[in-house]
Amino acid sequence: MNSKMRLPKFPKVNWKLLITVILLIGLVVFITRCVPKFLSGGEQTVSYVVVEPELVPEKLDEIIPRYKMLERALATKVDEEVYVIVTRGEKLTAGYTVDIEKIQMVKEDEEEKLVIYALFTDPKPEELVAQVITYPYVVAKTDLKELPKKIELQVRYPE
Repeated sequence: MNSKMRLPKFPKVNWKLLITVILLIGLVVFITRCVPKFLSGGEQTVSYVVVEPELVPEKLDEIIPRYKMLERALATKVDEEVYVIVTRGEKLTAGYTVDIEKIQMVKEDEEEKLVIYALFTDPKPEELVAQVITYPYVVAKTDLKELPKKIELQVRYPE
């Protein structure tokens, strides 16, 4: 009954190598997480979904007429959701459109601003269009939680 329990022999651990590998893994994780933020200059892409005109919330339908005469971008919060609206202003014919290409939060001078990149399309000179006053605009629902302090509209026309 005198049985001795023998512990298995474990291999010797090269502690310097183990610590070096752990530090390298930590460094790789840090680089993949943090460096892209520094290289992008603090830009963060904002996810959004374009809302069809018939699905725009009623509160937004009340706000849009005040701004549809202007060419601008604005943001508003409705039912805890942040919406972005881009308007083209009053146009004397049909054929004008506006689309949102991307939305980014940009850090500039320790202050964040929302930059909306929009594509404005005009009718071609030889294109036949209805002679009717239009107010092109687009509404997008974003994943933002708070309204930005500043908004900038960057417009691009197709070539």
